Amino acid sequence: MNQQARFTHMQDGTQQDWAIIASDFRAYASQLAERILAHLRLLDGDFGGFPIDRLSHSLQTATRAWRDGRDEEYVICALLHDIGDTLGSYNHADIAAAILKPFVSPENLWMVEKHGVFQGYYFFHHLGMDRHLREQFQAHPQYQQTIEFCARYDAAAFDPGYDSLPLSFFEPMLKRLFAQPRQSIYKAALQSLSADA
Repeated sequence: MNQQARFTHMQDGTQQDWAIIASDFRAYASQLAERILAHLRLLDGDFGGFPIDRLSHSLQTATRAWRDGRDEEYVICALLHDIGDTLGSYNHADIAAAILKPFVSPENLWMVEKHGVFQGYYFFHHLGMDRHLREQFQAHPQYQQTIEFCARYDAAAFDPGYDSLPLSFFEPMLKRLFAQPRQSIYKAALQSLSADA
């Protein structure tokens, strides 16, 4: 059994306690990509009334972006844009953005976070909602990028006959992206721990 911290309230934690926790954290964090892949696989067979299941939609969105020459970060954003569907039924884009936030550019993060509102242009009016809800962001620098993401990749990715690349094709990209956070309140501490190791 691994060592465990001894405190019952964080205020009583010692440097030794936090060294134990940090050591376990490094090992756990190194498996983040595998946990994300496992969660993506939960979308397999979940149709939600759509013409294809949610995993197929994710793969098709990412494949379309990849074949269009987008960089790996963008492609992984396309792959994960709907990963929040299982736990965030009412805010799936926020879940995807939270997962991606430490690892992607602010531009791609904004695109993922807002894609649900922008995607609504295609269907909100069928549900008695305002299809032009995205117009509130018209002055934002990522407005056009997010329209393009939805039009070219997300909204177009419901074709049962499309030859999507398999999840295994995207795994190396995903592992590279999630290997090291670009921004995190813990980044400096993690770099310090890596230097000590």
